Amino acid sequence: MVTIFVMIILLLLLGLFPITSSAFEQKNGGLVETLATDLVPLYQKLHQNPELSYNEEKTAATFASELKKAGFDVTTSFGGTGVVGVLKNGKGPTVLLRTDLDALPVTESTGLPFASTVKQKTSSGVEVGVMHACGHDLHITNMVGVANYLSQLKSKWSGTVVIIGQPAEEKGGGARAMIQAGLLKKFPKPDYALALHVDSSQTVGQITLNTGPLTANVDSIDITMLGRGGHGARPQDTIDPIPMASELVLALQTLISREKDPSAPAVLTVGAFHSGTKHNIISDSAELQLTLRTFSKEARDKLLEGIKRKANAIALSYNAPAPQIKGSEEPVPSVINDAKTVEKIRPALKRVVGENHLMTSEPWTVGEDFSRFGQEGIPSVMITLGTLSEARMKQYKSKGAIPTIHSANYFPSAQESLRVGIPAMGESVIELMKTSQAQKTQ
Repeated sequence: MVTIFVMIILLLLLGLFPITSSAFEQKNGGLVETLATDLVPLYQKLHQNPELSYNEEKTAATFASELKKAGFDVTTSFGGTGVVGVLKNGKGPTVLLRTDLDALPVTESTGLPFASTVKQKTSSGVEVGVMHACGHDLHITNMVGVANYLSQLKSKWSGTVVIIGQPAEEKGGGARAMIQAGLLKKFPKPDYALALHVDSSQTVGQITLNTGPLTANVDSIDITMLGRGGHGARPQDTIDPIPMASELVLALQTLISREKDPSAPAVLTVGAFHSGTKHNIISDSAELQLTLRTFSKEARDKLLEGIKRKANAIALSYNAPAPQIKGSEEPVPSVINDAKTVEKIRPALKRVVGENHLMTSEPWTVGEDFSRFGQEGIPSVMITLGTLSEARMKQYKSKGAIPTIHSANYFPSAQESLRVGIPAMGESVIELMKTSQAQKTQ
């Protein structure tokens, strides 16, 4: 028996399997397990009642109520439907923690007993199914757990915690709206900013902590190819925009395959193609909606120039008017994890999952407007949290497909994820408070 006990201790020390909530239960009287268990109904409520970007009124109200219960001073309707909670606990640094509130226009296919059946109209008036397919419901629930964790462990830290519930992450405008509303001036200015994102490709107990780029620059581009409409039986009297736009869809891919440096990651996707109303009518225009993902200014500039060049060249070859091209007023910038802050919180994350379960990854080509806090000069770090139980991961792998975020079939293993996510964020805050305080006294 003694030999087995010694082996287990060695395995834990070596990080060969994760130190999960059990270690924190011993230290904190079962606080993590209690929070993870008690918060499951909140997660299910949020999952069942998603709201689209800029319409997160009920979600924001729920989040604000939970922050108040945890002892935070709360401001609502900030920068739209944003929520700001402040908890002061003596002198020390200020740490901002961000969660996002919005859901996606996705019709859920999970079959969960608490699956969303919500339908809402988009800004263009189209009714769509709505789902938390990007895990923001778990982000919110986890942040409520972190708020309670820190509130109940005040003896371990000194400083100010600012927790924000940010609207419209999926639209890329929520963080900017809160900053423009005065978030960094009307509330304690952060010394650090932290955020967590679900990872659908990793099992529970694994955390990704990157230094440098984590996500991509994101540009949204609308292209309207202009033609001359008429009867489908007399194409010679028209300039058909559909062949033009179709040719452009294919030509754009050569920007990636033949003009971009192969060592510089980039993605160019045509996500939508709209034209026409009837079988025998040639329309006046065809509209394309593109997303461009890059990691450097040089790659972004080159590809944006190429998009305009190819669109104009194809229009000219059809003797058509010049196309209308509208790009992002301000692209969503890349999340750049601050190297010094990464090293400061690394010991905390090791305590939670063990060294061998603290991972790094290639940068994601997704967009995340948490990046705007880094652009304001705040040392920022986003970690990603494995959210599939081992049993579910095995099941998906046996079928050959793991649901990704934004999939109608994705949902996190909530309680297991909360057992890791709550102490991961909570201990990171405590580590920043402790580290910064030690530095200030030197």
